[in-house]
Amino acid sequence: MYWTRLLSNFTLTMDSINLMIGVPANLLALYTFVLKLKKRAMPLDVLLLNLTISDLLILFFLPFHMKEAFEMRWTLSYYLCPLMGYFICTSMYNSTLLVTAISVERYLGVAFPIKYKHKRSPRNAIIAAVAFWLIAMVHCSFVYIVQKFETHHDNNSEPLIGNSCLATFNAKQLRIILPFRLELFVVLFCIPFIICSFCYIKFILILYQLPKFNSKKRSRAIGLAIVTFLVFIICFLPVNVSNLMSFIKGYIPRWRVYTVLPSTFKACLDPFIYYYSSSVLRKTLAQCIGGLVNKPRVFHFWRLFKCSLVKKK
Repeated sequence: MYWTRLLSNFTLTMDSINLMIGVPANLLALYTFVLKLKKRAMPLDVLLLNLTISDLLILFFLPFHMKEAFEMRWTLSYYLCPLMGYFICTSMYNSTLLVTAISVERYLGVAFPIKYKHKRSPRNAIIAAVAFWLIAMVHCSFVYIVQKFETHHDNNSEPLIGNSCLATFNAKQLRIILPFRLELFVVLFCIPFIICSFCYIKFILILYQLPKFNSKKRSRAIGLAIVTFLVFIICFLPVNVSNLMSFIKGYIPRWRVYTVLPSTFKACLDPFIYYYSSSVLRKTLAQCIGGLVNKPRVFHFWRLFKCSLVKKK
């Protein structure tokens, strides 16, 4: 991989935005969902909590990624490099499965309200979340296991320039990696995207067929569908298209690095999914904003109170 000043600036900009927006938003979501699960656990809350943890995992490693981008070379521990790539990859594909499960949960709740209400169980959501984590972890670990077989590079893969934290593969490794990345494109991107599209289209159509349905709830449902599609298109589509193109061309193109960067941007977009999915989070956010707005008023009142005491004296 070639580090350029353009790539460095682009990486630092995106990662900075991610940290500034993603950290407070996801910490607020984590606090809200943990409290909600203690009071009354619902399947949707379990899925949203796991999605929050997945985002925080990405945010944890971003400072290391920013350090590499700033110095334009990897200067940290050799073992930290594959660990960072592994968890970012795991988080990305785990998120596709969790977002898909959220869309299915929302659709079933509207399409089969009575039947699904009796079968809705937090236990099933926990089992599904654990399964999603395992599927993502196993898939992403495969790349690093294959990488250990041989470490030299040849003309069929782009050479590693400098100490960059990006896996490169020789011809023997590519014969295994490229079909595997095609499988990632089909199984962990295309299928979840098709399921999400079906669920949210049906979800919105059903809501529009309900004459007395609350207009605010309908707007939130549409907002949830739009944000979900944005997450898939902005965060997941570029890197998965690069997986497909790598398989077609027979090598990993140099521009792939630019497609990996947007995948971490989901830590900024996922909080919008939380907002449209959870009424508890909306209430908590409103209280936080209200508290910030009222703080200057409280301070001003306290200052006037102190001035009045001084005048009396």
